[in-house]
Amino acid sequence: MSNLKSKLPKVGTTIFTVMSQMAQEHKAINLSQGFPDFPIDDQLPELVNKYMLQGHNQYAPMTGSPQLREQIGKTYNSKYNLNLHPDAEITITAGATEALFVAIQALVHAGEEVIVFDPAYDSYDPAIRLCGGIPIHLNLQFPNFNIDWQQVEDTISEKTRLIIINNPHNPTGSVLSRNDLLQLEALVKKHEQLFVLSDEVYEHITFDGKSHQSVLQFPPLYEKSLAVFSFGKTFHITGWKVGYVIAPEYLSREIRKVHQYVTFSVNTPVQLALAEFLKDEENYQGIDTMYQAKRDLFLKGIQNSRFEAIPASGTYFQLLSYKDISNKTDVEMAEWLTKTHGVASIPISVFSDGEQDNQVLRFCFAKNEETLKKATEILCRI
Repeated sequence: MSNLKSKLPKVGTTIFTVMSQMAQEHKAINLSQGFPDFPIDDQLPELVNKYMLQGHNQYAPMTGSPQLREQIGKTYNSKYNLNLHPDAEITITAGATEALFVAIQALVHAGEEVIVFDPAYDSYDPAIRLCGGIPIHLNLQFPNFNIDWQQVEDTISEKTRLIIINNPHNPTGSVLSRNDLLQLEALVKKHEQLFVLSDEVYEHITFDGKSHQSVLQFPPLYEKSLAVFSFGKTFHITGWKVGYVIAPEYLSREIRKVHQYVTFSVNTPVQLALAEFLKDEENYQGIDTMYQAKRDLFLKGIQNSRFEAIPASGTYFQLLSYKDISNKTDVEMAEWLTKTHGVASIPISVFSDGEQDNQVLRFCFAKNEETLKKATEILCRI
């Protein structure tokens, strides 16, 4: 209707939906959307079924089931030698996307600025705009996608409320170093009004001996931070949509004020199943080794192609440059590759406010061996 004024006038259907639908229409191998195509651990559905049959089918507490929050607390307290309080600092959300959304809504007021690093996961910008915030987009440095911390320092003003980091980084696969986190810590100590939203959903997926650096490891930084995690990424259950946010009590209190009116609570039997599954450390150790093998298989498969791999240090995405193949834009190349050759990817420019196009596509290698071999065989024929 002509009298409807959109709050997100420039937002359309996400690129993930567009490319997955295109892949389905053209019967293409879908390496675009980030979902695994291999089975999950048999224990997980068995545990969910167990708790359903036991009658745990009503609302969980708004903040999350005590069993799951307590187990998450034990996991991180042990991993990072912390003293997290599950009742006060851990909140279960309907996926990491909800956690990111409620964190932004809780902290950012109209007219305040939020620093976002491009290419950026596409939910950040709309969430900022919905609460009247102003996204300030800074480009990561191509081709290694590093952060220019001097540029960040120069960009911070009295209006800057939040910096959003994503580590390991989707869509580029870059990983922040300890020095990066220390520089970020120095900024939040210097600027009293500044907070950090740390998207760490790929925490268990780093390669080549690199360790994940979390804001939880830096006490002064954690005091001003909200860290977001995802069981979907850790246990290959993206369709279950269960995430969580860890933040100091004063920040968690604000997050929960919003969360209770967005989803109220997350499904009970799944939370209880995950709480029990987390008790065995072997269920989440070795994930990086598994995904590095898949990354290496994908890279070996495209060795004889005309694509050029850009090193990925984390996540389950691999960037490939096609500059020696075509002058097409990355959007055109992704469409052509899907429709003509039957392999779907994601164009990187759509993750940037200025749509910076470096002729790079993102491929998801969270697939079984057969899928990856078929895809790389096709890529080598181009």
